[in-house]
Amino acid sequence: MEDGATPPQQLLQVSENERFRKLKDAFISKYGMPPAFYARAPGRVNLIGEHIDYSGYAVLPMALEQDILAAVTPTQTSIIQLANTNPVYLDYSVQINKIHIDTTKPLWQYYFLCGFKGIQEHFNPVSGGINCMVDGTIPASSGLSSSSALVCCAGLITVIANGKVLSKIELAEICARCERYIGTEGGGMDQSISFLAEKGMVLAKAKGLEWQKPLRLGDLQQGLGVDLEMMLSTVEQVLHPEPYSREEVCQSLGISQKELCNILSQNTQDVPSFKLYQRAKHVYSEAQRVVEFKRVCDETPANALQLLGDLMNQSHLSCRDMYECSCPELDQLVDVCLRSGAVGSRLTGAGWGGCTVSMVPTNKLDSFLAKVQEIYYKADGQRAAKQTQNLFATQPGGGAAVYREV
Repeated sequence: MEDGATPPQQLLQVSENERFRKLKDAFISKYGMPPAFYARAPGRVNLIGEHIDYSGYAVLPMALEQDILAAVTPTQTSIIQLANTNPVYLDYSVQINKIHIDTTKPLWQYYFLCGFKGIQEHFNPVSGGINCMVDGTIPASSGLSSSSALVCCAGLITVIANGKVLSKIELAEICARCERYIGTEGGGMDQSISFLAEKGMVLAKAKGLEWQKPLRLGDLQQGLGVDLEMMLSTVEQVLHPEPYSREEVCQSLGISQKELCNILSQNTQDVPSFKLYQRAKHVYSEAQRVVEFKRVCDETPANALQLLGDLMNQSHLSCRDMYECSCPELDQLVDVCLRSGAVGSRLTGAGWGGCTVSMVPTNKLDSFLAKVQEIYYKADGQRAAKQTQNLFATQPGGGAAVYREV
């Protein structure tokens, strides 16, 4: 992707596309006029590279065919009017200068407002309101970034509706930052970052580096000037598998309990122990798997599919045993997927629930889907009710785009 490239704008024969046609009809029914344009942002799945991006390492995500699609008309009313084709998500309207995002109630409209507010603050301000009808095909709360897709779609809509121009990279950076308005960086993520910072500090001091401020594990590797294999050896040499008590962390760093509290984030102040060895080992081994995954994709050896599947399987085991971000249901689903014909399967979307991603040869896809449906979904009434929405195959999807009717 070129730095200056903007999201593509394409002409579309709406009458020949059933989904666009239904969305247009819903928009007209709601607002009494056809939309001026449509905007799309895909969901995404992380093929490999779990909980290492905020440690300074690359991951390998893939855009999905499943997406957020919105029909939009700019207005002169200074009001955002939102509606959704899914009646579960209620209509919403707000003045553009009175936006309030309640982080305690993550309702669907607040994710849209995150994207709008991010663009509004970037251009300081945007002046126009919008009428918008949203349609989504990404399963909610599945770890497939439905909320991020809505934020990105809203950001793109706000740019186009106000006649502004941003590159794809600028849009992505703004949308990533503005998710903080709804507290996306809170909860488990804060905890993980804090744990990783602790590991970086303990390892840095042991290796004679500057350690007095939180240090990402990727920064530590860069500071030592060694490869990932050497970092894994360093973890084995410096850290022990038993959890570190607060007292031992303080002793290792030569600091007081009060100084440790100044390092920890708000929601880790009362954590009694830290699994430094396990978390560091996961990060460095997962970063190594990402590098190897890309190498296999680039070189495409004869056994590429098996190699990639093995890396995905290793990733899940590390997430389960080292990072402890799996759960019994995910472990069961991974096992079912592997027994049903997947060459590789792993949790994705951060874990602690969510979904799995599996690599399946095309000639085994129908059989795979049928077996997973039979073994995992039909055995449980609650799962069976959601099977159509939650079990699907996808090819890599396109990126965010704008469509205008011919």
